[in-house]
Amino acid sequence: MEQKMPGRISRFTLAAALPLALVTGAGAASAAPVQTLAITDLVGWATQNGGTTGGGSAATTTVTSASALTTALGSTSAATIRVSGTINCSGMLRVRSNKTIIGNAGAAIVGCGFNINGDRNVVIRNLSFRNWNDDAINVQESATNIWIDHNSFSNGYDGAVDIKRGSDFITVSWNRVFNHDKSMLLGHSDSNASQDTGHLRVTYHHNWFDASTQRHPRVRFGNPVHVYNNYYYNNSGYGVASTEGAGVLVEANSFEGVDDPYHLGEGSSDAGTLVARNNLLVNSGSGQTGGSVKSIPYSYTADAASSVKSIVTANAGAGRISL
Repeated sequence: MEQKMPGRISRFTLAAALPLALVTGAGAASAAPVQTLAITDLVGWATQNGGTTGGGSAATTTVTSASALTTALGSTSAATIRVSGTINCSGMLRVRSNKTIIGNAGAAIVGCGFNINGDRNVVIRNLSFRNWNDDAINVQESATNIWIDHNSFSNGYDGAVDIKRGSDFITVSWNRVFNHDKSMLLGHSDSNASQDTGHLRVTYHHNWFDASTQRHPRVRFGNPVHVYNNYYYNNSGYGVASTEGAGVLVEANSFEGVDDPYHLGEGSSDAGTLVARNNLLVNSGSGQTGGSVKSIPYSYTADAASSVKSIVTANAGAGRISL
């Protein structure tokens, strides 16, 4: 089945009159069975392909220095790694399979980022990334089953969360990006179709793109990519771009002060397809859609777009959950 360009509002009850706002799109049928989930639950593509558990019940180690963090991340053993305090570092730290990385209250990674390179089953939660000199989180080379949840990203050099080179089955949820330009790239190159086609399946939900500039996300090849219940605020570049044959479902998001909420093609990249439904556009452009998108295979509950701003701003980013 495919998600077609919809023609009527069916699933959500939205405010009948919203000042300077437009509710766009509709689902002729539900994308998948729904279930009620808490903000700490895993939803989306990372539930597929056997699921994502990270370190599971493996022993916990607490790290307070760059050297200890590097060693713990690079171990080939399953582990839960708790980060305490501010860790100053540089470059990219390799994260091996079967890791859960959790920030204790106030934990920050400053100056460096995490590189998940061909590994699988990694969970990263409740960390503040600042001033990274490459990417904050880079997922590449067919890495699978990754969950990036409740983190904050600011003032970095390149991508906050970049996913590329055949990686798959990933959920990016409840994060906040602010004081930053290039937020979330999905697929690094127009010439990488052979590795990326059939992969790059990612769910982006309940993220707060807080005056960040662009790539929320910028998508190549992945289909279906699910972008739902995110809050976009004053993004001066654009919200979502679907390119190079990608298929993106943009569902029940809230856009405020975003002239270009979503479009087809970007730069020299050819257009993908994009279905938009039940989005709230406040002082924003109307967006560009076209084509169809493959169906979403997992269960989820989409909040009404009119509630997204309050839900996301109250709960997205590091320090909003206890782990």
